[in-house]
Amino acid sequence: MTLSLLCAGAAKGLVAALEPAFTAATGAAITGTFGAVGALHEKLLTGAPCDVVVLTSALIATLEREGHVVPDSASPLGLVRTGVAVRADERAPDIHDAATLRATLAGATRLYFPDPERATAGIHFVDVLRRLGIHEQVAGRCLTFPNGATAMRALAASRQRGELGCTQVTEINDTPGVALVGALPAGFELATMYVAAVCTRSRDGAKARQLVQLLAGAEVRALRLRVGFEP
Repeated sequence: MTLSLLCAGAAKGLVAALEPAFTAATGAAITGTFGAVGALHEKLLTGAPCDVVVLTSALIATLEREGHVVPDSASPLGLVRTGVAVRADERAPDIHDAATLRATLAGATRLYFPDPERATAGIHFVDVLRRLGIHEQVAGRCLTFPNGATAMRALAASRQRGELGCTQVTEINDTPGVALVGALPAGFELATMYVAAVCTRSRDGAKARQLVQLLAGAEVRALRLRVGFEP
């Protein structure tokens, strides 16, 4: 038995850490599709196999109203902030307020971030650039990717100096070769609540509920905090 998981990239590290324990306890493997929440939402609505879905709280609520999620099966995993990343071999810049954030982003040689139309962090980051008044200035240095994990891997693999990335803190923490500078500062922050739920077309509702309970359970709270979720 294999469960199909449609999961926001922000929770990929959590799923990877818990998959062995879940398989040992249930005998079920997990096939995960991870990425931007907008793209995953589209996959679910167009009939992709799904037993468990992990998306933003707003999208899960909508899916429950529309009949795609089992009522009362949704469980919150926690908040994930959007943060700035630097390659691990470079010094972390200052981003503690609007002025330093503007100067740091304007001075970056390239900016790596996820899909600015379908990824939570990508949509927000473009808005931050516009609010800081530097979007046009840095547009030619922006590199966008289908999801945050792909963006961070590209940043880690690059050898150009002075580059920065922006995505969910959990995706930064889950990528070797990059380091978290910090969450976006006050006035520009974004904290997104992620929720796991059972899909109504699950082939094994009982095992799907077990996976949701494991991801959201109190016994793995310390792990969620370690990978970047907040209560």
